[in-house]
Amino acid sequence: MRQTIIWSGIYCYLCVSSAFAATVTQEQSSLRAALVAAVNDSNSFESVYVAEVWLLDMSTRLARWVPDPNERFALLKTVHAEAKRVDISPSLVLAIIETESAFDRFAISVVGAQGLMQIMPFWTKEIGRATDNLFEIQTNLRYGCTIIKHYLDMEKGNLPRALQRYNGSLGKRKYVDKVVTALHDNWRIN
Repeated sequence: MRQTIIWSGIYCYLCVSSAFAATVTQEQSSLRAALVAAVNDSNSFESVYVAEVWLLDMSTRLARWVPDPNERFALLKTVHAEAKRVDISPSLVLAIIETESAFDRFAISVVGAQGLMQIMPFWTKEIGRATDNLFEIQTNLRYGCTIIKHYLDMEKGNLPRALQRYNGSLGKRKYVDKVVTALHDNWRIN
């Protein structure tokens, strides 16, 4: 639900929740239960209302890659938390994941990059955490979000150059174009 209901200058959470519940069909009851659990356990959002709206919107978009609603909400909560931790857009992270692994947490590239955000395993040894599992969602997202944030800072906010550094393709547009297309087509918030 994308409408904001305002009552005396305050979000009317009860109205929004009631309206949300009324739009959920019987077949979507498990989706609603998963959403409620996700919203109630989401401390990276500014409010329960914002969490509910964002999680439902992004879950709908993510369904074609991750069919299980519980897995979707868990992934989305972790993406949001890790992106906010380093002050980057969760939508950018979702576009990178789509481009890098198509949301396959067990993806391995031809050069050995692993997981959702395709992190090179040498990083675990480089920082003295050789036992970190890059196929574990939170670990992979923590590394990936930290790396892209570092490159964004290094490039003073220049997204194309930061993405090229992230992908190891500095000076080439192909990867940047894929991420930007994914961001625009699937993850942009209007």
